Amino acid sequence: MAERSCEIPVDNLTTDKPHKCDQCDYSTARKCHFNRHIVAKHSGEKPYMCGVCGFRTAYKPALIKHMWTHTGKKPYKCDQCDFSAARICELNRHMAKHTGEIKPYKCDLCDYAAVRKHHFEQHMSKHTGDKPYMCRKCGYRTAHKSTLSRHIRTHTGEKPYKCDQCDYSALQNSHLKQHIMAKHNGDELYMCGECGYRTAYMSHLILHMRTHTGEKPYRCDQCDKLYMCGECGYRTAQRTTLLLHLRTHTGGKPYKCDQCDYSAAQKCHLQEHMAKHTGDKRYECDHCDFSAVEKKYLDSHIVKHHIFKPYML
Repeated sequence: MAERSCEIPVDNLTTDKPHKCDQCDYSTARKCHFNRHIVAKHSGEKPYMCGVCGFRTAYKPALIKHMWTHTGKKPYKCDQCDFSAARICELNRHMAKHTGEIKPYKCDLCDYAAVRKHHFEQHMSKHTGDKPYMCRKCGYRTAHKSTLSRHIRTHTGEKPYKCDQCDYSALQNSHLKQHIMAKHNGDELYMCGECGYRTAYMSHLILHMRTHTGEKPYRCDQCDKLYMCGECGYRTAQRTTLLLHLRTHTGGKPYKCDQCDYSAAQKCHLQEHMAKHTGDKRYECDHCDFSAVEKKYLDSHIVKHHIFKPYML
């Protein structure tokens, strides 16, 4: 069967863009372009995977171009010398050497400059604080699409980067490289000058050095709580607590009862609910043999029967 075309007949060409994204200001005349936009920009899905290195993308053409890095195909040719590249962005960077404009995208707020526009846009988010990419499961926000893609894997459990020497797999390519260095190369490159501790990971050495210096670099400038909600300013010392809190904004209730339509934002709430089905009364009174399905019933019992009330004497 012939592949369906995304082309619009010439007679139907129009400047109207009826397909509008309700999550950003993107609009297009073609439904297929709209569908691709949703998958690539907002769903976090990357169905096309390279079988050689685990690279994933939302676009089939992007996977085809990526494969050229493995096959050695370099279809993009420089018209001023014999340079060729597998990707057009590589050719564009090379062409800057001929034009003399090495980093055309310059920040007017600092001295940063970039070869690529999207790198420049990512840099500007540091000044504006803009974080357009949001995880629909927990409310996590980031300025970078690639960071969101990595974050989403913490929910899906996907580990696309596979070790070819054992059954290890990783969320990120950098983690796989560290694994190979530590487990298969036998290299422990980083050593502590204080005690001789060695590790394959520079990040581990940095953490280790704090045991000598006592450094605690992650401090809030207003309090001692590290994690803050961007919606309401709620602060907590624990990341997991912040993730639970964010569900009050997103309405996320991932814990589902398999016996009715109840769902909860927290696992402990589901466990309390399940007691209604099982009849389990795990909250026991320390003063008598009373027990309850939910803590609030135990609290009410204690107030009613065991708390001293002097005005009743």
